[in-house]
Amino acid sequence: MLERLLFIAALLLASQAADARAQQPAKPLKDRYCHAVTPGMAPAPSRFDCGSEPSGYEDGRLWLSAEVYPEDVAGEGATLLVHQTRFERLDIVFGYADGSVVRHRVRAGGFGSHWRVGGQLAFSAPRRETPLTSVKLGIDGLDDYSLLRTRLLPAGAAARDAALAASLIGGALTLLLLSSCYNLLLARASRRRYVIWHSAWVATVLVWGLLWSQLALLALPVLAGTATARLCTMLATLAIAFAATCAATCPEAGSAPRWLRRLVLALGWGVALMGAAVAFGPAAMIDAIGPVLGVAVLAVLAAVTLMIGLAWRKGCREARSFFLAWAIPMAVLAATQLFDMGTSLFGGGPQIAVLLASAFQNVWLYIARTLHFSRFRVERDTARAAQAELRELAERDHLTGLLNRRGFVDRTEAALAGAGPGFGLLLIDVDHFKTINDRYGHDAGDRVLRRLADRLAELAGSTVHAARLGREEFALGVTGLTLPDLVDFAEKARVSLGSLALADLIGEEGRLSVSIGVA
Repeated sequence: MLERLLFIAALLLASQAADARAQQPAKPLKDRYCHAVTPGMAPAPSRFDCGSEPSGYEDGRLWLSAEVYPEDVAGEGATLLVHQTRFERLDIVFGYADGSVVRHRVRAGGFGSHWRVGGQLAFSAPRRETPLTSVKLGIDGLDDYSLLRTRLLPAGAAARDAALAASLIGGALTLLLLSSCYNLLLARASRRRYVIWHSAWVATVLVWGLLWSQLALLALPVLAGTATARLCTMLATLAIAFAATCAATCPEAGSAPRWLRRLVLALGWGVALMGAAVAFGPAAMIDAIGPVLGVAVLAVLAAVTLMIGLAWRKGCREARSFFLAWAIPMAVLAATQLFDMGTSLFGGGPQIAVLLASAFQNVWLYIARTLHFSRFRVERDTARAAQAELRELAERDHLTGLLNRRGFVDRTEAALAGAGPGFGLLLIDVDHFKTINDRYGHDAGDRVLRRLADRLAELAGSTVHAARLGREEFALGVTGLTLPDLVDFAEKARVSLGSLALADLIGEEGRLSVSIGVA
């Protein structure tokens, strides 16, 4: 099943790559931008700078302008996709060859119908008789131009990307939601620290995924824009801190050096503190702390890998399972710091990669824990069965298989506790049993006792229990009979025992009779 899912994912990625090669021009849209900066809500300028990076736009309006190629639209309408980032207001102006324009506007706290699952805003340029020739973006309050990601796709390709991204993200978030519930129940049942930290990690990634994908806007549209971007930054680094703490406190890390575990904790929470500064500090914090934050994340991953590797090397079998479960999320997180994923994976880029890796990790751990608990349950049930068997053997007579004195007393006490109309006791003694032993031997005597016990077992049932109290002494405990009925039952038992066929054991002349006392 896993191989099929991986194969389908590979086909989706290959399809996306083929679409990108067929639909995108050689020069990406962002590399075509010319820019200008105007104060406040000023209209688009007539002159743009195409030879340098934008600067000085933090307190004004950044204008970006790009030429649209025919291959951008592929003979149909176009859609501009803008990944959510920190801004206050965004104007989109599509220009056509005949001078007509199509305008769109969104602002922080109000994306309207432009938001899409996958952390993107979609702005459409309908197909007209004259071709689309330009696109302009006017952005107020942009924190960092380097974080701006845009794509211009044919309308059909954009719709397919949005559908595929929504499917992947919806599946990943569903798995994370189920895993979060499972982990919370497990944390409550086990009360183990590392399970609690793992539950916190899963819940944080789930909330981050809801915010980044913009699904949270269904309930809280006011979070659109800068608020969501800031919260996502904080939650992403907080999730790293929770994951590091989970790794440092798990039993698998117990064999690693204490200094290494403390280093993992210090690095993890250092990342969380830097993330909070970047999330809620001024825009300058992104350039000042961003590179250090990336190095710190890689350091956390390296320290966790070393810690689990040392535990694995020292023979901790659980460390192998722990490492394999975390390997993919750690590798993906490292890749997001080392490589620019841009708008890959249907525009989701590194965020959707981390979300999918987190969902995979939780599925892996769910399966591993289920198998572990299944083995534990089998071992527990086997132990309980063995314990019950030992208890049963301790209450049974080894020769006849009937209850012994201890077992009979236990059953009698239970019967007396709920006796109802009454409880009767039949004490049975084999007459002249010593003669049988003396004449035919003790082996024959034992076989006679076993046959008599078999007949008593036939008389036993839900209201009657039989036992061997001594050498040739037996007992029946009877529930629910009055004294006259009990006497009749005792007489039937005496006759039944006296009619046993014993010729094969003590010869034709051998006879067996019993005496029964009733109380």
